[in-house]
Amino acid sequence: MDTTVSNSGNEDHSPMLTSSSSSSSSCLVTYSSNPTQKFSTPDYEPTSEHFLETFSTWDDREQLVFVENLLKHMHSHQHGQINTFLLPMLQRDFVGQLATRGLEHIAEKILGYLDDRSLVSTELVCREWYHVISAGMLWKKLIEGKVQSDTLWQGLANRRGWTKYLFRQILTSNEVQKTHEFYRSLYPKIMRDIDQIETNWRTGNFQIEKIQCRSQNSKGVYCLQYDDEKIISGLRDNTIKIWDRKTLECTKVLTGHNGSVLCLQYDEKVIVTGSSDSTVRVWNVKTGELINTLLHHCEAVLHLRFCDGTMVTCSKDRSIAVWQMNSSTDITIRRVLVGHRAAVNVVDFDEKYIVSASGDRTIKVWDTTTCEFVRTLLGHKRGIACLQYRDKIVVSGSSDNTIRIWDIECGACLRILEGHDELVRCIRFDSKRIVSGAYDGKIKVWDLVAALDPRSQSSLCIRTLTEHTGRVFRLQFDEFQIVSSSHDDTILCFNFLNDSPTADDATTTPMHSTS
Repeated sequence: MDTTVSNSGNEDHSPMLTSSSSSSSSCLVTYSSNPTQKFSTPDYEPTSEHFLETFSTWDDREQLVFVENLLKHMHSHQHGQINTFLLPMLQRDFVGQLATRGLEHIAEKILGYLDDRSLVSTELVCREWYHVISAGMLWKKLIEGKVQSDTLWQGLANRRGWTKYLFRQILTSNEVQKTHEFYRSLYPKIMRDIDQIETNWRTGNFQIEKIQCRSQNSKGVYCLQYDDEKIISGLRDNTIKIWDRKTLECTKVLTGHNGSVLCLQYDEKVIVTGSSDSTVRVWNVKTGELINTLLHHCEAVLHLRFCDGTMVTCSKDRSIAVWQMNSSTDITIRRVLVGHRAAVNVVDFDEKYIVSASGDRTIKVWDTTTCEFVRTLLGHKRGIACLQYRDKIVVSGSSDNTIRIWDIECGACLRILEGHDELVRCIRFDSKRIVSGAYDGKIKVWDLVAALDPRSQSSLCIRTLTEHTGRVFRLQFDEFQIVSSSHDDTILCFNFLNDSPTADDATTTPMHSTS
């Protein structure tokens, strides 16, 4: 950040950032270019003093008009000289002045809008500015803002253990309040952690954990969902198994389906499952009790999604059912969507569109509110096995071994990703990457940002993971991990977050010192 220099040549540690409207004659005299210079015009000094006295009697508007006309009569090189002594007059240390007038909270609010690099530079301006940043705990507030707005930061806060030092701190009897220096040192440590996670994704540096599902009869894990405490999986042997994330032990087995469990989703209250027995079943997520059985489809229920009181299911019977979920025991059909000419393998939806994909090689888009047909996305050469829809983007995987990225609003195919050797069975994406699983047993990680850039010619596949020994049926991922299931009867957890010192060690990481 720039500092200014007074006409005396001494460094001024108070930056000048706001304008001043002083127009006294003393200011004009002070900034004469050389007070000892001899003037060629006779009676210059008494005449100029007379003009200044007259100038000072005019009001602001009259003074401005006069100066404007005066400048118009001067040469451009004179304008440059005027600028050298005018600029310092137009600047003030607003942060320092606010602090000295008891308005330090306003200065903190202003500096609180700075990003990390600007905050580092601002600390080095002068002691007054550093004091405002320190007293306002602005590094702490910057970290808190990141945690509130970014899921990566939020996940790191929980995993690394520094959540307890944010917002309203909950301290034990032997803990002391963390200081500004702690947060100032913690921030670069977090940034290094984030950089390392990105590097791990790109280089395939991960730790792997394996769950052997030990199915009794038919082997294979068709579907799963996870959170920080558990993994819930649907198996080919007709059961739903719940696994503890820490111990990887099976804590509960739900039985009731008479066919393979092909799809599932859960929230904080219920698990909803679909099966090759044509039923949709609702279970209590805490107790595992069967709450409801929904009978509508006449063939296997291949996929389902629910959110905010709406559920959409699809089936081998070529239909899509839209359900109203008033409660776990009060679920009724709202509309049946018909249009596909083969099994509907997958559905996804938000408040605007329902998106479905079928073995008939098409993706169809429907209006969520009216359930009316909107458009068809055409391009895949064979049946479509999987898709995800979010933020106007659809990503689909097919038995033509390709992945396609679509713009849902215009129906255009934005990119085709090639690399799998067999049917692409599962696909997920976030704002950075696509992760796909296929019948070739491989999981591939793709660069979504580059894929959406039509100018990008680089290799879009970041990494290929070959740890499964059978077809990959389902996967889910977040910023730190991939969890996948396979025909090999295993669930694999790929962890891209390396072990690291806790937040208490952050104070060993120095940043910049203040002048």
